[in-house]
Amino acid sequence: MSNTSLPQVNTETAAELGLNAEEFKQIKDILGRTPNYTELSIFSVMWSEHCSYKNSIKWLKTLPKDGPAILAKAGEENAGLVGLGGQLACAFKIESHNHPSAIEPFQGAATGVGGIHRDIFTMGARPIAALNSLRFGNIELPKTKWLVKGVVKGIGSYGNSFGVPTIGGEVYFDESYNINPLVNAMSVGIVDKDKTISAISKGAGNPVYIVGSATGKDGIHGATFASEDIDEDSADKIPSVQVGDPFQEKLLLEATLEAIKTGAIVGMQDMGAAGITCSTSEMSEKGEHGMRINLDKVPTRQKNMEPFEILLSESQERMLVVVEKGREKDIEAVFEKWDLNCEVIGEVTEGDNIEFYHNGNLVAQVPAPALVLGGGAPIYNREYTAPKYLEKIKAFLPSMIIDTEDYKNTTLALMGLPNIASKKWVYEQYDSMVRTDNISTNKASAAPTVRIKDSDKALAVSVDCNPYYVYADPKKGTSIAVSEAARNIVCSGGKPMAITNCLNFGNPYNPEVYWQFVNAIKGMSEACETFSTPVTGGNVSFYNQSSDEGPVFPTPTIGMIGLIDNLEKHMGMAFESTGDLIYMLGKSREDINSSQYLIHIKGEKHSPAPFIDLEEEQNLHSTVLGLIDEGLINSANDISDGGLITTLIESALINNLGFSIKSNDNIRKDAFLFGESQSRVIITVNARQKDKLEEYLKKQNQDFESLGIVTTNIQVDNEDWGSINEFRHSYEKCLEDQLG
Repeated sequence: MSNTSLPQVNTETAAELGLNAEEFKQIKDILGRTPNYTELSIFSVMWSEHCSYKNSIKWLKTLPKDGPAILAKAGEENAGLVGLGGQLACAFKIESHNHPSAIEPFQGAATGVGGIHRDIFTMGARPIAALNSLRFGNIELPKTKWLVKGVVKGIGSYGNSFGVPTIGGEVYFDESYNINPLVNAMSVGIVDKDKTISAISKGAGNPVYIVGSATGKDGIHGATFASEDIDEDSADKIPSVQVGDPFQEKLLLEATLEAIKTGAIVGMQDMGAAGITCSTSEMSEKGEHGMRINLDKVPTRQKNMEPFEILLSESQERMLVVVEKGREKDIEAVFEKWDLNCEVIGEVTEGDNIEFYHNGNLVAQVPAPALVLGGGAPIYNREYTAPKYLEKIKAFLPSMIIDTEDYKNTTLALMGLPNIASKKWVYEQYDSMVRTDNISTNKASAAPTVRIKDSDKALAVSVDCNPYYVYADPKKGTSIAVSEAARNIVCSGGKPMAITNCLNFGNPYNPEVYWQFVNAIKGMSEACETFSTPVTGGNVSFYNQSSDEGPVFPTPTIGMIGLIDNLEKHMGMAFESTGDLIYMLGKSREDINSSQYLIHIKGEKHSPAPFIDLEEEQNLHSTVLGLIDEGLINSANDISDGGLITTLIESALINNLGFSIKSNDNIRKDAFLFGESQSRVIITVNARQKDKLEEYLKKQNQDFESLGIVTTNIQVDNEDWGSINEFRHSYEKCLEDQLG
């Protein structure tokens, strides 16, 4: 093997590719020789944090992964898979595209959407819904405005053109994300559980195809780029950002699903991070076989691409497919019909080596198991220590904060905060109605809900994470993220089933960052075990920080799916009729910790996470689902950001109604109205059902408070706050004024 035109390989070269001296030595030991530049490049992407999870796998293995509905456990396939009863199954996953979006927001976000959809349809599932979780810096900064507009346009452009509805998500703004935004994309698909395709290669002599788009120089070393801090030179790495084509992906979707029906496919994998390198090595390792790949057979967009460029390119809309020998014509006919590249680039071999040839020359030879997660890739156990800022948090006392004197104007200010205000400016750029299965546009619910065709079932889906809570207490804050995701689904009439996660943190070599990560995993495990919502997989995104701004707030985003067994049980969050009684399930507490009120109105950024009790939370879920099943309530909405008052206004706005409530005199009024203690839900009930409702709640040992009544205007403690329209103006104008 010779790569005479490429750089000489030594420790310095390895360091330039993100490999330390010990890892370079380990590679030489594995190969029994010094790697050439192409081989070193292969190891650099496969051993990057983005692909190998070398700094996180130790803790990821502690997450609960088993459950009665689980059909594919974490790490087994491209996405999680859960059974929905009968032959139906749901494939779902969330992943990050943070670094690309930081330097090229449109393509970074667009290709994040495309990549996560491919993970779903590679398994044979048709995507039916998309969600996203976005984090940006100070909304008043010109750079933030540029990033928001680019990311939102990228998500809308790709998703709308591809033809899958974007049905929900969340958007947060905080200065910690000034340099490094977070763009997490989630896809949900439906498949017959007996017709899924595995990401596996086996059967010596079976041909290996590359299908879809041609390979270009975009995205080279994208996985390595995603495994380093953002700095002033990051903009120079725009070639590491992939370029997407949603129309090509639509063709690839239809061709892939049609090809699966032929029964000729042995295994298939999306070419995401690390491109051909990743798909060949992971499929080979899983099938305990090798491959012989001819890189000169790969369709390319540029002439004279080096072998390492072809191997590492992350050009979009491509798949690697292993086909049963003798069935080649069946597959080729399908892709020819859809006018897509479908080229044999190699074959499956005995053993575990992957051999890459170019123009007849062997340019790289590596053992597949040495490259992959759980195989030969290094596993680290990083040191961790509690952050120094926790001392400020421990010193906080609510008595340090003087209660507000003007509750109405404080509420108006809260409704106009970027983190609480309507995200209409964002979601109106997304097509939420394509395919006509999104039922939450007709009946707004706490979690977006999508119909499962040819059944009376629906999926309720949620993405959640309050980074302020996680910053204050990573264990408790991540438990709250899981709890809130589940609570949203429950309030919509769904039973939580499983989660996927996108774990966004700073540099893992920073002991304080790693402490946040470890404790977030512990909190996630505890909550998922309590709610019986196993972890089906996801994504770890470290290095979300810059030398100037430091790490972003720890943001372990939770994507959760729940099943609504009967569409008639879908519960909305809107107040339905004047005269309906308003109840709060759960307890009012003397708790303003880490609330939007405390942080943004009072200016206190260091306080503990709000109250959470997982047993209370679980009982609340059971109670709400029971009330829905019994037909006792007219609406349900969980209390979260902004507290009780913003939840009431959110429910009132939809049908242009109001409410009259009285405060709980046993706690300070700002805590009652604006506090964000968990395990609470607002419900409404017809007055005729009052006795039956309260009897049911007592049987469930569910704490509750009678708050008041649905009206036409707003009244709090006998004070007239006027029409809901004044609050609507504050709620709907924030993002429009800042970004419109």
